[in-house]
Amino acid sequence: MKFTASEIMTSPAISVHPDDTLKEVIQLFARHSISGAPVVNENNELIGIITERDIIDFSGQSHVVSLLDTSGWISPHTDTKDIANLKEGFELITSVRVRSQMSRKVYTVQQDTPGQEVARIMKKRKVDRVPVVDEKGQLLGIITRSNLVNKLAEL
Repeated sequence: MKFTASEIMTSPAISVHPDDTLKEVIQLFARHSISGAPVVNENNELIGIITERDIIDFSGQSHVVSLLDTSGWISPHTDTKDIANLKEGFELITSVRVRSQMSRKVYTVQQDTPGQEVARIMKKRKVDRVPVVDEKGQLLGIITRSNLVNKLAEL
């Protein structure tokens, strides 16, 4: 059985804007149980994508999470100077904008792209989601790994 991107995409896709803060994105991800979102401009044109990995990478570089042990708690052996740095890191997340952390290179498909091609792109490019856009680059929906798996379960 063959299928197209339009048959398996989630639409409308939950998207964010380049001027949203990382804190707002983190809250959106948690509220909707998602791990990434397309970034669109005021015309709903796709300009990037932001994922949990982007946020985690930023957090590691800015030492937001470096003091947390595997349990998620701050170690009792942490120096108070380090705790001050941690506080600064969390404050940074409330001011850093999506535009500075999003990936600008986004692999996209159109509504009529065959499902097999969508799967090939995701595997070859090692991406977990592929936005669906129209010929003008406007966001129509998104296909995630779970969309593909759910469709395969129906076959």
